[in-house]
Amino acid sequence: MTKQDVEIKTQDGTAKARLFRPAAPAKAGIVLYMDIFGPRPALDRMAERIAGLGYAVLVPDLFYRNAPYGPFDPKTAFAEEKSKAALSALSGGTTQGMTIRDGSAFLDALAVEAVEGPIGVVGYCMGGARALNAAAAYPDRIAAAASFHGGNLASDAPDSPHRKAASIEARVYVGVAGIDRSFPPEQSARLAEALRVAEVDHTIENYVGVGHGWCVPDHSVYDEAGAERHWKRLTTFFKETLG
Repeated sequence: MTKQDVEIKTQDGTAKARLFRPAAPAKAGIVLYMDIFGPRPALDRMAERIAGLGYAVLVPDLFYRNAPYGPFDPKTAFAEEKSKAALSALSGGTTQGMTIRDGSAFLDALAVEAVEGPIGVVGYCMGGARALNAAAAYPDRIAAAASFHGGNLASDAPDSPHRKAASIEARVYVGVAGIDRSFPPEQSARLAEALRVAEVDHTIENYVGVGHGWCVPDHSVYDEAGAERHWKRLTTFFKETLG
């Protein structure tokens, strides 16, 4: 497995990203949409694990318009007023529309690196909604879209992913934290109905007993058993959809 730092030209500037490649030629490409705390060693380890399954994994900095920033410690960032305000400004100032626009450059970056075939996306926390919106925006390129503890997947906002369900051609998997204020049961029901009506092949699974952020190893609510369950589901999901 190899990793390299790359720079991706977007409509709004240059996004730094890290590309992880398996030892053998990649079976497919994956874009990993980060959580709110940004690119860091914990996400690198997750990308390395996916690359170990035979995929090329791109981890772009979604907050590149405001770089440099951080770093943030996920265990304390929301407990400290200064870092909490900075995170709110970064996430609020990076709209869904911006990340959707960036999506074509991310997909092109995989193509430039000679990664061919169908593309998968997976997002955590704020990246969950962005992964689903990417699938809706680029249905001819994205074959698999997964979200874990994604927030506001079916909110009242005009850019909520559930509103674009009819555009999704990808297979969808949504892993939901047992208790998550950013994705309450009423939103889960709304998302399920939107995907069902749009005839999207989808699974929404509730991970009882874990909190928002349980998959990411440096998060304060990281749950090893729940994280391994997530890895098992994600591995099967990508194998079935991407090969």
